[in-house]
Amino acid sequence: MLDIYDFYDKMEKHNIMLSFKGAVTSELLSSILGIMETKMDNLAEPPKIKKKVFNVLVECLQNLYHHTDEAPVDEYGMDVRSAIFMIGKMEDHYSILTGNFIYTDHVTKLKTKLDTVNAMDKDELKAYYKSVLNNGEMSSKGGGGLGMIDIARKSGQKLDYNFMRVNDKSSFFSLNVKVVQPSKEVA
Repeated sequence: MLDIYDFYDKMEKHNIMLSFKGAVTSELLSSILGIMETKMDNLAEPPKIKKKVFNVLVECLQNLYHHTDEAPVDEYGMDVRSAIFMIGKMEDHYSILTGNFIYTDHVTKLKTKLDTVNAMDKDELKAYYKSVLNNGEMSSKGGGGLGMIDIARKSGQKLDYNFMRVNDKSSFFSLNVKVVQPSKEVA
């Protein structure tokens, strides 16, 4: 039982408002968005920051929903599509953290895309977004490749990411997106 308290204490110290681990479904996405809307209303956040956090949150959750690959076989011999999601509120920013399994052979392509996005400034991201949008290409999962570009544009921050190889078939992709709150203006 002490482990539960330790877990609670770590979440409290890191200001985790909401966390989830498991299969990501469309019903779950709706629930998470509803919960976060209520939590942000209770915090009386300004509409501008609520909109920014909500937009980034939607993109991050959609990425989990559409791009989580099979996890390695668990101890019961079952393949599972599983992901983790957390959102924390620090003094000057929100952190949206996601983690999901991807096939190891997809890592290089995703890393290249993330590095390309991170190398761009605001204006370059806008132009790149339009270019990708206009090229009309769709991925095998139905997306046009706009998600990470959109997350970088809406957050205004570089994408903090990591890949951890689990085995020959699977890797674990972690993403931490910061949404910085504008400093409170003094009257």
